[in-house]
Formats: sequence, structure tokens, C-alpha cells
Amino acid sequence: MRDLPNLANLDYVGRVNRAIDHVTANLEGPLRLDDVARVAGFSPYHFHRIFQSLVGETLRDFVNRVRLERAVYLIAHGDPSSLTDVALACGFSSSSVFSRSFRTRFGVSPRAFDVEAFRRAGHGRLVDTLPEAGRLARLPPASDPDRFKVQLRDLPARRVAYLRVFRPYEGTAAVDALTRLMTWAEERGLAGGQWLGYQWEDPTIVPLELCRYDVGVEIPADANVDDGVSVTTFPPMRVAEVEIAGRIELELEALDWLYTTWLPRSGYAPDHQPGFEAWVGLPFAHGETHFEVRLQLPVVKSPSSRRP
Repeated sequence: MRDLPNLANLDYVGRVNRAIDHVTANLEGPLRLDDVARVAGFSPYHFHRIFQSLVGETLRDFVNRVRLERAVYLIAHGDPSSLTDVALACGFSSSSVFSRSFRTRFGVSPRAFDVEAFRRAGHGRLVDTLPEAGRLARLPPASDPDRFKVQLRDLPARRVAYLRVFRPYEGTAAVDALTRLMTWAEERGLAGGQWLGYQWEDPTIVPLELCRYDVGVEIPADANVDDGVSVTTFPPMRVAEVEIAGRIELELEALDWLYTTWLPRSGYAPDHQPGFEAWVGLPFAHGETHFEVRLQLPVVKSPSSRRP
């Protein structure tokens, strides 16, 4: 989100975050300016200007981009019976409207799109942002290393206080936000909740400069949220969970295995929820190079597994 000191006060940022949350959680339905502005608590006229000033895109451009990125994600990981299913799941009124928008954005039709090549290029850019990136090797599709075990868990609804980080793969913005949120939570006796990191975008699909990452902590239903901290509630969900302990390279290996090896054979498809990092204990309790987290991929039964 842009740094605009004359406009981007904490109240405005919080309201725009509510609008973004509403959009990303409701891509399959109509997202009219009036309705999204109402979620943010602005008049449509003022919301249009404020959203574009803070996010750098009009609401219409933002919605179209996020829908197309979600479509690529579904093509890569989902199990729809046709591209029409993808189009409708992402909020396009028809497959022809979807195809035109897709071609405008990516230069080819959805059927001609090489999603694997696109994701390999994105994976390479992501790896290049990491220290010692050359040591990170992609797991072969057929591999099933003993250290990665999936547990299916049904999680209840979760109320989460969070801070949103734009461009999370640059500099220390994510760590700085987490430090600020930890101080906020400790001052209010809320630091004992489950700590989370999550993002809606797949960084192998979405340009890294457009990714958003939230640092959050689960809080009770009656806890007050203030001082520029936003709040959201996730519905009950089933997750495929993998627990890891090691460096960031191990986490990316585990995610790669979860998506490319476990998921296609599981009978499940990704749900329309972000992927979570659930910290074991407090964040960075084991330093800044050793991570102990549970990776949680929200899933639903694959359409093909439900067919007779």
C-alpha cells in the first residue's frame, strides 16, 4: 500500500483493508462499487479516489486482476470440469468474457496458456529473493519424503487481529509488522493466541510486488481492536497441515511438495481461503533463521471425487 502521509491515516488504511478482504473473499459474486464502498464505510465517490490513491489501482482494475490471478491458481491446482467452471468461480459472467479478459492480461487464451511454465518462472523469481537460494531444489513430482506428513484438521471459525504488509518479499516490512503486532498484543494480554502469517496470493503466480501478506493473532470474540490493527473472521475450514522445523528453504520445499505431489493425489482441491503459517509458540521463538510452523492449506473435496 502506498505511503501517502496526507491521506493514509490508520483509519483509512483499516477501511480499505476491509474492502480488500471483502473482494478477495467474494470473487465469485458481483462486486459493485457501491457495495464495496459500503463495506469500507465510504461514499462511492470518496471510496473510488481513496482506494486508487492507497492501492495504486482502481477498484475495477484490482477486482479484474485478482479474479484472473485466482483463475490461474484454479487452472494450476483445482479440478474443474471445464474453463466455464473456472470463469464462474472467479466471478466472470461467461466463459467468453473470461477468455477476453484472460487474453488481454496474458496474451493467449486460457486453453493455450502454459500454466506450468508460467509458475516455473514465478518460482524462480521467488527463489531469487531468498538468501542462499541456490541450495533450494524443487522436489521431483513423485517424491514423498518421510519428513513431510499431512494431517487433515477441521478448524473452527477464527477471529484474527492482523496487520497487512504490501511487498512482503522486500526488506524487513513483514518482520517490522510482526514486531509491532506482538507489542500491541502483549500490551492487551492477547499474545497467547495462535500466531499466523497468511496471504491470498500464490507468489509463483502473482508478481511479488503485488503480493500482500498478513501477520495476525487469533483473539477472543469480545477483544477490542484498535490502534490501526485490522480484524477479520475466517469461517470453519478443513486444512491439510504439515509441520516443519528448519530454515525457510525447508518451508518452500514442503509447500512445493504439498501442492505438486500430495494435493493431486489427495481427492481434495484448494478452498478459496489463504494458505496459513501457524507458528508453534511465539513468532521467532527459535531465532530468525529457524522456523517452527504448521503449514495449513485449506481444502475441499475435489469435484471429481464427488462424481459417481
